[in-house]
Amino acid sequence: MEKYELQKLRDLPIEGVAERLGLRVVRHKCLCPFHDDHHASMSFKVSKNMFRCFVCGASGNNISLVEKVLGKNFLDACHWLANEYNIILEWKPQEVTPPLLYREGSGVGLFDASRYERYFERPFLNEEARRFLFDERKLDERVVSWCRLTSWRDKQGVPWLQIPYYNQEGKLIGVQNRNLGKSPSGDLGGLPRFRFPQGSQCSIYNLPVLNLLKPGDELYITEGCSDCWAMLSAGHKAIAIPSATLLSRKDVEQLSIINSQLSISYHMYPDRDAPGERLFLQLKEVLPSLVHHQLPQGCKDYSEFYLKFIMHNS
Repeated sequence: MEKYELQKLRDLPIEGVAERLGLRVVRHKCLCPFHDDHHASMSFKVSKNMFRCFVCGASGNNISLVEKVLGKNFLDACHWLANEYNIILEWKPQEVTPPLLYREGSGVGLFDASRYERYFERPFLNEEARRFLFDERKLDERVVSWCRLTSWRDKQGVPWLQIPYYNQEGKLIGVQNRNLGKSPSGDLGGLPRFRFPQGSQCSIYNLPVLNLLKPGDELYITEGCSDCWAMLSAGHKAIAIPSATLLSRKDVEQLSIINSQLSISYHMYPDRDAPGERLFLQLKEVLPSLVHHQLPQGCKDYSEFYLKFIMHNS
């Protein structure tokens, strides 16, 4: 993991991380989970993104808080944070080398689309993929078909969901592999959540939907593929930014071009956290007409809103 990727995790707001760990933060304090606390002795210093308990002495940053609360080592704590906040990291563990992930004998940085196109011509969903997409996420089968989602299993038996990225003209420009395997404890068994073939251009997702837009239509912008699938399943046209921390200069330029070419309105349900709101503000600079929609209490992202309210009431 590169230093700049580690910094993405360290920049996550510590009080938000604490709440995702089940701690109730009130006025920058909470009950300390590391001793029998009844007087909220753990304090958060937001300016430095640190915590400290003035009784038992526990202290650290958001990564060490995850380590201590969940009993994880440093690497697993980083995995947990990346998974929780949908932050895509370039993990490169040496012990796992699944097939279809890296080009062999090719130039550095080149993506060989011809090697992967055939897998999306006739998509196949294994048991884990069907459970994830239809039982857990409750997605519309037409959305899964439109997005050409497929699946495979590596030599270690780990199931992966394979997600293609196309440009607006329908050319395959990248592939994202999502780990669907879980250990008995419920985590990913120390494996990364995402993997990418070398040279994959996984930036703005679902660009072919732009060809379906008519003047006056609404286009929703989401964080990550999962929220995009939920938005599409709810009946909206949508594209996705990979995550709140990955709005690249190229993405900004592409959104600016889209805005100049299409007479449509833009909408967004930012994640209920600081990175989500920062992403909205960044996008608002490029898309001045972008409309902010507030997620209900108890929903951290649009996928949860879709499951708790839209599917529940349908």
